[in-house]
Amino acid sequence: MSKINIFALGGLNEDGKNMYVVSVDSDIYVFDAGLKYPKDRYLGIDYIIPSFDYLKKNIKKVKGIFLSHGHESNIGAISDILMDLPNIPIYATKYTMEILKIQLEFDNVKANNLREIKFNVPISFGNNSIFPIRVTHSIPDSTLYVLNTKDGSIVYTGDFIFDPTMPEHFSCDIGRLAYVGKQNVLCLLTESMYSEKPGFTTPEHRVGGFIRKVLHENESRIIMSVLPAHIYRIQEIFDEVSKTNRSIVIMGKLLNEIINRSIDMKYLNINRNKIGDLSNLNDKGVIVLVSDLKEKPYANLERILKDNDKYIKLSSDDTIFITEPMYMGVEKRMVYIMDEFARRRINVVALSSKEHLLFHPSKEDIMLMIQLMNPKYYFPVKGNYKDQVENGNLALKLGIKKDKILLKQNGDIVTFVNGKLEENFKSIKVDEVLIDGKSQNDIGEVVLKDREMLAEAGIVIVTATLDKKTKEMLTDVEILTRGFIYVKDNMDILKEASIISEQIIKNNTTNNYVDYNNIKQEIRSTLGKYFYDEAECRPMIITVIGEI
Repeated sequence: MSKINIFALGGLNEDGKNMYVVSVDSDIYVFDAGLKYPKDRYLGIDYIIPSFDYLKKNIKKVKGIFLSHGHESNIGAISDILMDLPNIPIYATKYTMEILKIQLEFDNVKANNLREIKFNVPISFGNNSIFPIRVTHSIPDSTLYVLNTKDGSIVYTGDFIFDPTMPEHFSCDIGRLAYVGKQNVLCLLTESMYSEKPGFTTPEHRVGGFIRKVLHENESRIIMSVLPAHIYRIQEIFDEVSKTNRSIVIMGKLLNEIINRSIDMKYLNINRNKIGDLSNLNDKGVIVLVSDLKEKPYANLERILKDNDKYIKLSSDDTIFITEPMYMGVEKRMVYIMDEFARRRINVVALSSKEHLLFHPSKEDIMLMIQLMNPKYYFPVKGNYKDQVENGNLALKLGIKKDKILLKQNGDIVTFVNGKLEENFKSIKVDEVLIDGKSQNDIGEVVLKDREMLAEAGIVIVTATLDKKTKEMLTDVEILTRGFIYVKDNMDILKEASIISEQIIKNNTTNNYVDYNNIKQEIRSTLGKYFYDEAECRPMIITVIGEI
């Protein structure tokens, strides 16, 4: 009897953090391992990855992680995973592997089991095999994976669009897709991000004309913000700049590394004579490329905005050009950046997310993929739940029955036994790992709640000094506050807090013995209630008692 389980560790009902697991009997296959950027409540958190405890517990069964392409939402968790599981096999096509290696170098992480694969060459795992097929995305060598089992194929599309005009490394092998669809596709997993957008994504993903317009209308220096691995956009920029007398300066080690390696590998067709250096930064009409960072979107633009950049100093004649339309998770940050540049009277140009699209499938792209694959079961993935529902509705229009459209959330398990769906409503525990700065460890909910408390109500520090021998108080209790109340207008509250704290200390000091733990607990509890009654907020309360 054959048993197949499919579930997501991340990527359902959210944008990013993609990680999908398919277990076939005793073998486990993982597709993508990405990150997502935090929203407002994640104070100080730089990015979020899926918990990979499931992989740790079942590491001997894991055949590998198969990466669809080199964007952070799909490979951004690999460095963190390799910190714990350095020997886990990582499979990727040539360019995706190159981007991953660059990222690992920057993160100073070693990988012991990187395996480069080729399109249309099957990878055998006993009774099962993986077959990679090229699809079109904004980065070269993007991959659709076909997991062949004796009960049929599980197809994971990754990110894709259909556009027959794309150059070789960005093309889609439609013939291979159609061939797979004529076999036995048990289940198709397709992304949902643009499932509500009518038509095909093409040609709204191409912005060469808009770049040309920006170059024509702004003769002075243009600082362009790019996503470092959106190679097609970088190619468009160089194509349009090559038609002018302008030069391009590439800022940042990571962006330089990606562009130079892409040129060397012939994934970018660029005349290196157009690339200047730091001495050209202030040339009239120069194009300056800056990129996002893994940890903080638009961090480089914000550094320039605050005059903290070592090399770039803003001029009133500059133009800021954000070359990618707004994407989920960074909307507020992008609006803030644009607003701050406007306050400084700096011209800002950005692509409209209504007129220009990222390289994700719209309604017609999705329906064409469904028709090509002709699956028995359909599993919408990658996107908010409403997008997954709309994706499912597209399959419904094409004749797939409602009970064969699988709408799930992270951790929900889809089970096939001998090729037939078994409704067992089982799930596995899923969680998020919160990454802050250079730390590779999960920050955790406790720290996050502390940060929320500090942000909402501030902090109160209660300090007292006791005689080391007699345990008598040498000074009055001092109350220090930050972000809690305006001290000058609330001295009576702080005086009363000092009296309450002093009495608690005295009550817990007997026969030259001080019960420090009880003092801290009582002060936190009693002052917490007092502050709430007086100020209607609960600050973080820390007690510090010293002896001299």
